Amino acid sequence: MRLGLALGYWGRGPDPRHLELARAAERLGYDSVWTAEAWGSDAFTALTWIAAHTSRIKLGTGIAQMAARTPTATAMHALTLDHLSGGRLLLGLGLSGPQVVEGWYGRPFPKSPLTATREYVDVIRQVLRREGPVELDGAFHPHPYLGADGTGLGKPLKPITHPLRADLPLLLGAEGPKNIAQTTRIADGWLPLYWSPQRTDAYRASLSQAPEGFLIAPMARAVVCDDVAEGLLPVKAMLGFYIGGMGHAAKNFHADLMARMGFEEEARRVQQLFLEGRRQEAVLAVPDAFADEISLVGPRERIAERLELWRTGPVTDLLVTAPDPDTLRVLAELNS
Repeated sequence: MRLGLALGYWGRGPDPRHLELARAAERLGYDSVWTAEAWGSDAFTALTWIAAHTSRIKLGTGIAQMAARTPTATAMHALTLDHLSGGRLLLGLGLSGPQVVEGWYGRPFPKSPLTATREYVDVIRQVLRREGPVELDGAFHPHPYLGADGTGLGKPLKPITHPLRADLPLLLGAEGPKNIAQTTRIADGWLPLYWSPQRTDAYRASLSQAPEGFLIAPMARAVVCDDVAEGLLPVKAMLGFYIGGMGHAAKNFHADLMARMGFEEEARRVQQLFLEGRRQEAVLAVPDAFADEISLVGPRERIAERLELWRTGPVTDLLVTAPDPDTLRVLAELNS
């Protein structure tokens, strides 16, 4: 199991620790470093900055949102950064949810998310392979565009720049069972939002057709500390925000995922409290047991024991969010 460093997206401003952590991860032998985006900082610019200050570590977008860019624009970002970094990019993509797509990007959330995702990936693959002009008779991403409100002058094009790698790895963030199953057919890997090494059966059917070499790269908060309950608080804060705030009361993929993992009553309670404006209560209502399952928190000996659970399952890459270089070092030593 390889280790990666997940930096996430910026909060109020750029985190001055991110570059230090990325360089520390590279020195410690980590395989990859990942950035993200929500509705603030973007994934590609921060990753380019890290690329310029590192030499070996792979560079992942975990995740770049599909609604933020047309598939050809995403492909342009990918092939550009792949060239500049010497072939280090891992392209992680996600559809996001209706509140973000419609509220932030001002676009309709696709009525058929699986079809929209499949078309998006198809276009990117065509750009990177550069075997001919990009053409797709699609419902969501037609190339060229032939809609009634167009000029009718659209021309199929292929990229001027020759991509460095036609087989640049593409991973998808997927949560629903059908979406995960499709991911095994159209992508090179999967970026789970939560992963519990104690509940791998929850994904067994969806992953049953995954090809050899398929990447499974979940994120997990990691921190070496003496007080487990205190160490879990940032995990619970993250879960409270995702379960309560990243979705509508009637359509919240994150809450649905927690429910499928065996915590339905607790997920609905967290969601209700958050939507009522009782955010601190929502965070505290996240079960310690669930937060603990999806993270690596506690003294070194405890983390060593729990890390073995991750290593014996199907995970190929563990992407850790760690607040300090010492935690990164401990994980590198334990995983060696």
